[in-house]
Amino acid sequence: MKRSEIVDWALEVSEDIDFGAARRWIADKPGRKAVGYLPVYAPRELIRACGMLPVGIHGAGERLEIIRGDAFYQSYICHLPRSVVELAQSGRLDFLSGVLFPATCDVIRNLSGVWQLLYPKLYVRYLDLPQVAEPELASDFWREELAVLARDLGQIAGAPPSDAALREAIGAYNEARQLIRELYRARRDAPWSVPTEELYLLLRAGEAVPLEEFVARARAYLAAVEAEPGRVRDRARVIVVGAFCEQPPIGLIKTIERAGCFIVDDDFLLGNRMIGEDVRLDGDPLTNLAEAFVRHSVRNSTLYEPDPAGKRRLIRERAAEARADGVLFAAASFCDPALLDRPMLRAGAEEAGIACIAFQFAENTGQFQQFREQAGTFADAIKLWGGA
Repeated sequence: MKRSEIVDWALEVSEDIDFGAARRWIADKPGRKAVGYLPVYAPRELIRACGMLPVGIHGAGERLEIIRGDAFYQSYICHLPRSVVELAQSGRLDFLSGVLFPATCDVIRNLSGVWQLLYPKLYVRYLDLPQVAEPELASDFWREELAVLARDLGQIAGAPPSDAALREAIGAYNEARQLIRELYRARRDAPWSVPTEELYLLLRAGEAVPLEEFVARARAYLAAVEAEPGRVRDRARVIVVGAFCEQPPIGLIKTIERAGCFIVDDDFLLGNRMIGEDVRLDGDPLTNLAEAFVRHSVRNSTLYEPDPAGKRRLIRERAAEARADGVLFAAASFCDPALLDRPMLRAGAEEAGIACIAFQFAENTGQFQQFREQAGTFADAIKLWGGA
């Protein structure tokens, strides 16, 4: 499969706000069902183990005018919830048999309540992710939450997930996580070979199609990268931090990289790699999932950081691992978790002498000239003066 074909497929799936791929999967076999989930993280293994399709719900960007969604939320909050409500109210999410709302912020918590009022016959669950400093307590809590979720999803599917089905699902997602880590390593080591816009589209499409299709496309993409490594270019290596929930428009990602930067690490679509290591297959599947999340989840602004200095060290550690020259703090407008963390993260970067800039975006942003000028100036400063 040609690289261009894979990217074209990913773009088509990512921009399809009618979720045609998921609808076709459901229509292919009577009785099939799908369950949606919002950013940042949901245990997709449980959905798969019940024989249902996990579907990531992100906003519609510029592709859908927000009319009804504005009636549910104030104008001073992020764009994502209004966009998601608009998707639902326009009938584009009517194929879902349930929706999961992970603990991200107060807005997403309230969105789960709005959903319950709007769609009282639909299964809605707010996932209260563990925020306890003690790993044992957090694992026990999350294991119990997973057990309740597995029971509820089993009722939707018609049968509870067996341990064998859970292990199969964990193994399948372990394979996907390994592939994603390999993709991120390939970009980190040779960012000219793996443009972030392509990587982003591939991962976003992977949240709207069956896992097997994503794995096949990801493997084909890696093979195409190896066959066509691209021409080496010298650009500033940067990390993008803060876009873990509402996703940036693809035009913004293109703008950053075309302004003289290589994105070598990011927190886009973080749910795809929230668990940083493979989940154990032996023993109790729910316990293994719980412990993997508590002990190996990627540190980000939606999870409690028990060490006061932890956030300052985080940027230094990420920059060192990615061999980054600078950090772009790119948060969605009015994103409380990202904007509350930014001063601590930025302080850590500045203490380490790492160049950084900050800006805000919205998923429906259509004008990128100001971002191009900022990113271009930032890249020039790094190359000319080492970020001074």
